[in-house]
Amino acid sequence: MAARTILHVDMDAFYAAIEQRDHPEWKGKPVIVGADPQQGKGRGIVATCSYEARQFGVHSAQPISQAWRLCPHGIYVRPDMEKYGRVSERVMDILLGFTDLVEQVSIDEAFLDVTGSEGLFGSGVEIAKRIKNRIREEIKLTASVGVAECKFVAKVASDLEKPDGLVVVNPGGARKFLAPLPIGRLWGVGAKTEAILKEMGLEHIGQVAEMPLEALTSRLGQNRGFALAISPGNR
Repeated sequence: MAARTILHVDMDAFYAAIEQRDHPEWKGKPVIVGADPQQGKGRGIVATCSYEARQFGVHSAQPISQAWRLCPHGIYVRPDMEKYGRVSERVMDILLGFTDLVEQVSIDEAFLDVTGSEGLFGSGVEIAKRIKNRIREEIKLTASVGVAECKFVAKVASDLEKPDGLVVVNPGGARKFLAPLPIGRLWGVGAKTEAILKEMGLEHIGQVAEMPLEALTSRLGQNRGFALAISPGNR
């Protein structure tokens, strides 16, 4: 069976990047989109933040009060979901120009199966470059793209070289690609699961791949352990 070509397109710091685009004076500055910090007394969380803010330890889903303590000089912006939705529609329209096999998984990311589009637009890598260029030229934003045989690996790849990244995993290369990566890179592994795996002495995805199924299911439960054992690159 011929390998499929899957792309994961993930916009970079989407809400914050839109705000920086629309407010040029905010370029290069820490922009935090989320709840009102109220001078560090606010409730709620960070929706997303610019890469400049991340240098101070600010990150998505963080309490806004903590973000304020880390970056009191940041530019705090309330979300404009209507505006972000309009931009998202423009991004998805670009993706649909390359294939109708688009699976939007959130406002700022989607999977594309471009296997049948390569005859028209070139290889998966070339399609990824075309998508990135169109998003940059038409919407004035950047996206990171992972190219692989399956969604799982494409998702991991798109996150490795943000912002404005392009990471390609060639057919048959998933195991080698995933093995040295920290276990926190596994799609779906949260802080709790990561902590358990580290208690087991596992630091890298390749080590998880070498663990017996029984060892994983006994610590993580039948469903979670089995899911990790059969993850692409772990087979």
